[in-house]
Amino acid sequence: MPELTHLDEHGQARMVDVSGKAATRRVARAQAVVGMAPQTLSLIRDNALGKGDALAVARVAGILAAKRVDELIPLCHTLPLWDVDVEFTFGEDRLTITTTAVTVAPTGIEMEALTAATVAALTIYDMAKAVDKRIEIGEIHLLSKTGGKSGDFTWET
Repeated sequence: MPELTHLDEHGQARMVDVSGKAATRRVARAQAVVGMAPQTLSLIRDNALGKGDALAVARVAGILAAKRVDELIPLCHTLPLWDVDVEFTFGEDRLTITTTAVTVAPTGIEMEALTAATVAALTIYDMAKAVDKRIEIGEIHLLSKTGGKSGDFTWET
């Protein structure tokens, strides 16, 4: 069994020391899917929600969330973010949110991409909940990552 890096010799949680690792370019992509009634999706697409432009607000929320991961998840390192992108793809009854986060650092950027996707999805929910109480958030996962000692990863369907 591999050594658990976030536990010390006494089994206590600890932050991993990455000071000896080389900074490399790291890119992670993640997604979240927000299911809803087709009419709700049309309101979002047409920027016709009473609260305003849900996509613009969700994009900014996702970017801000990626910048705050070290404050939200206790053992995550503070990373310099070189780019965070939040994209939306419309389906018949779902909105797919795809995020990309980029850094040059000694540790991974997966949590930033995942947090951006999750908070963007929660923001869509918040913006549209007045017109659709059956909004569903799911399918949150890492799509891909590059860089670092553990190598590249791509989600295989």
